[in-house]
Amino acid sequence: MSTYVFKAMDLAGAKARGEIEAESKQAVSDQLKSRGMIVLEIADKHSSREIELSFLKRVKPAELAVVSRQLATMSAAGLSILRALYVLEEQTESKFLKETVAQVRKDVEAGLAFSDSIERHPKVFNPLFVAMARAGEAGGLLEESLKRVADQLEKDASLRRQIRSAMIYPTLVITFAVVVMLALVAFLVPVFEGVFKQFGGELPAITKVSVLMSKVVTSYWYGMFATVGLAVFAFVKWKKSSWGRPQWDRFRLRVPMKIGAIVQQVAVARWSRTLSSLTAAGVPLLLALDITGKTGGNIVVEEAMDGVIESVKRGGTISEPLSKAPIFPRMVTHMVGVGEETGALDAMLGKIADFYEDQVEASVKALTSIMEPIMIIVIGSIVGFIVISLYMPMFTMYNQIR
Repeated sequence: MSTYVFKAMDLAGAKARGEIEAESKQAVSDQLKSRGMIVLEIADKHSSREIELSFLKRVKPAELAVVSRQLATMSAAGLSILRALYVLEEQTESKFLKETVAQVRKDVEAGLAFSDSIERHPKVFNPLFVAMARAGEAGGLLEESLKRVADQLEKDASLRRQIRSAMIYPTLVITFAVVVMLALVAFLVPVFEGVFKQFGGELPAITKVSVLMSKVVTSYWYGMFATVGLAVFAFVKWKKSSWGRPQWDRFRLRVPMKIGAIVQQVAVARWSRTLSSLTAAGVPLLLALDITGKTGGNIVVEEAMDGVIESVKRGGTISEPLSKAPIFPRMVTHMVGVGEETGALDAMLGKIADFYEDQVEASVKALTSIMEPIMIIVIGSIVGFIVISLYMPMFTMYNQIR
């Protein structure tokens, strides 16, 4: 007999899990059904202990947008959510997403609501997705809610693509500059150093710097890479920590050369698009504000939403506390105020999102045009420093000969 682990649920909805010794999974299933339980999952105990690298399992926003769009389309065509999940499970290519859809399908098959089923997978379905699905189920408009989720995810993915495309050019240029500098320091400087030793004399300070860099690169390259790796690891840990994240989020808003402005525009666009989608789907305002703050991607937005929630609880407006938050421009607070007065808050938020998404695109293009001459200056400075440090001793020796 083998040992199996199981997850089950009774008729009252209470979950249970444990271990059973049986000859097969079917025997375990029969035992659980005889107890009046609904089987959710049965797995061999040995295989359930296999090591899984959970940090490698992730679903891209674009993939989740496709899933939402497909579910909405099949729902509009008259398919039940259970049958739509069966179809989606068969055609999904991502292994992790396929496993998640299968788990959601099993939960729905066992009697759970679709929103409750996806809520059990927070790594895939964020609070925005769950809240809109729950609102759609409550109002009988699940199809419309799923379409709104897909629109939201596609807009968010578009913003990410714009930022990444803007970073490709400077990243390539910086990488090329570093490679050129390392090649000059590792191969060219040692040759010139040998020539200088034959002539003797004191080397200029700038040449001594290049020689020191050459020795570090050629003799202690492993230490250099270890230092860089540790610095990157420490930065990532600091950025994700509870005290480092607020500092990093605030610093990003103050970065010069339009980078801080782009970070602000992205945050405002994401905030307004998310809140617009939630309110239009019928999600309660306080819950919508809480979810918007948590999914805003910046601690400054989250803190601003805490103030807005307190204002709404006291019977106040959304626009009044927003005007005190520096991340929200005056135009945004005025438009939100008009939306509250006219009862068209979701439509006004949608217009704000459209405007700032266009602003992000324009700012990214402007940033790219600014970065080009700066990158040329950086590369010229690096190469120029190495070349001057190598030729400076030659000029010194030439003056001594004269």
